[in-house]
Amino acid sequence: MTVNIFDTPEVQDFLQAVAGLDQAGGSERAKRILHRLVSDLYRLIDDFDVTPEEFWSSVSVLNELGQQTQFGLLAPGLGFDHYLDMRMDAEDEARGLAGGTPRTIEGPLYVAGAPETEGVTRMDDGSDPEAEAMWLTGRVRDTDGQPIVGARVEIWHADAKGNYSFFDPTQSDYHLRRTILTDAEGRYRARSIIPSGYGVPDGSPTDRVLKLLGRHGQRPAHIHFFVSAPGHQHLTTQINLAGDPYTYDDFAFATREELVVAGTRIEDTAEADERGFDGPFTEVVFDVALTRTDAHELQTRHARPRALEGASDD
Repeated sequence: MTVNIFDTPEVQDFLQAVAGLDQAGGSERAKRILHRLVSDLYRLIDDFDVTPEEFWSSVSVLNELGQQTQFGLLAPGLGFDHYLDMRMDAEDEARGLAGGTPRTIEGPLYVAGAPETEGVTRMDDGSDPEAEAMWLTGRVRDTDGQPIVGARVEIWHADAKGNYSFFDPTQSDYHLRRTILTDAEGRYRARSIIPSGYGVPDGSPTDRVLKLLGRHGQRPAHIHFFVSAPGHQHLTTQINLAGDPYTYDDFAFATREELVVAGTRIEDTAEADERGFDGPFTEVVFDVALTRTDAHELQTRHARPRALEGASDD
């Protein structure tokens, strides 16, 4: 039997009490947000005739997500990260900030405090000699095409099995994580390995939620970037490597056409020697354009919980 009680005075008064709107103290903004959230959920329960069994099953999934720290994994899968990017894109347009490299989602796997070098670095520790060697390079310029000297380029990516250091204890500290300050030409260079894409853990609460929606939990091979410089808007972005079967079918909705980058296979022995490789490697070129801004709050990344960030000097 379906009943609809949401619009009754009793329920509306109850919502005021639940959100603390009938109490002094606390945060007025938090109260209003919670009132809206709980109101929408109560209405949903009415509209879809949600049963107690369905409700408590959902609570169980939420508990599992928390226990396995997977809220940060499911959030991009439900489009929250991309939706926030869409809002920031609209804010940039309203401010007249245009012409820079597109942003895309950060994801939950950044770790603060990676080793910092100038111009060039090596990201891998040589522990996977079977991985495909990569030379990652590019230039950071402003939107007028002028190089930005000393721009801070933070890079992190997965290994050839799709795992990230710190979260994968078998990898060395800061493996495949580095910060590079651009040289006099605005260039950064990094020797590394081609990362693999990965999927959410099979049978995990995130996987189960996605399967309820008829969706997969796969990500393509990708490389994350924070790029910043004084007087310029901070950029959070990532590139998806062309040719991966999930390049245009990323469960996290991070793919943007301008951020799909094709690698170039280099087999010239002299060039391999110059880059420090023993054999062929793949070159990946990603140039970045930063937008000028005097707004200090736009020059730094937004605050959010990040691994080791409180312990770093950044």
